[in-house]
Amino acid sequence: MSSTPFSSDSSTEAPTGPRVSRTVIPEAWSRPWRHLSVTRPSPGQWRVTFDHPPINTITATTVAELAELVGLIERDPDVKVVVFASADPEFFLAHYDVENDPGRTAGLGAGPTGLPAWPDLLLRLSRAPVVSVAAIRGRARGAGSEFVLACDLRFASRENTVLGQFEVAIGVVPGGAPMARLSRLVGRGRALEILLVADDVDGPRAEQYGYVNRAIADDRLDAEVEAMADRLARFDHEAIARTKSYVDQVTLPADAELAGPVADFRELFGRPAQQAHWARLQALGLNSDSDLERSLGRRVVDSIPTDHSMT
Repeated sequence: MSSTPFSSDSSTEAPTGPRVSRTVIPEAWSRPWRHLSVTRPSPGQWRVTFDHPPINTITATTVAELAELVGLIERDPDVKVVVFASADPEFFLAHYDVENDPGRTAGLGAGPTGLPAWPDLLLRLSRAPVVSVAAIRGRARGAGSEFVLACDLRFASRENTVLGQFEVAIGVVPGGAPMARLSRLVGRGRALEILLVADDVDGPRAEQYGYVNRAIADDRLDAEVEAMADRLARFDHEAIARTKSYVDQVTLPADAELAGPVADFRELFGRPAQQAHWARLQALGLNSDSDLERSLGRRVVDSIPTDHSMT
């Protein structure tokens, strides 16, 4: 299927090709995205592709762009489904990168919900009146896992998906509150296994646990997700939004469940032991396309001091 990119022209006239609502052509579309691209295969469907080499880490820039994107999704009366995919088949969204300055994301401030920027955009994505679909190929750990958990539907490459929350292994609390979402999806025991053992979960195990909706053969993943998105894009926006809102009422975590973890993450990450641990991980290849990143669940323990003291 061909896709028409959003116009980067600052004119208020809609570009040629698929119709674009005038309500979604603010200044945001007059500049290129840095960590993602957006296309519109049809008026009712957006496709967002993460493209932040070398491994699609999430930084303050990514958070700001995603927050802006969610705002556009909330205001577009035509869009019904948004598919998130990656330009890198080995990394969907690797994890959060503090860029040696944890204050950069904190400096983004609170979002419209009153929560800090990262949990704010995750909450707003979950509540948006559209269907968000993660087409997962490659690795999505830490904040990457938190992002896919915030999507409504998750479909994973059976042969090439790795999910996980490795934060406890480096002595911090996952900041995007996967505790609240995982527990609802997979149950208490499996949520604790994923969070506390902090090892990788492959596609088949993710499907077995309920971490994803389905694991699909890698060579069929794109076609199946595209067919589903095409189908949803033909349905009535209001029927989708209202039906989803009722499911949200009984399944989404309350705001109070999302506020604490990010504060805990910042507090624990600021301890000298965790700063030293992060430095050891960087020396081993963190944030680069390395064996450490490709096998992070197994290798994260390589950076733990031999006396196992994390404080």
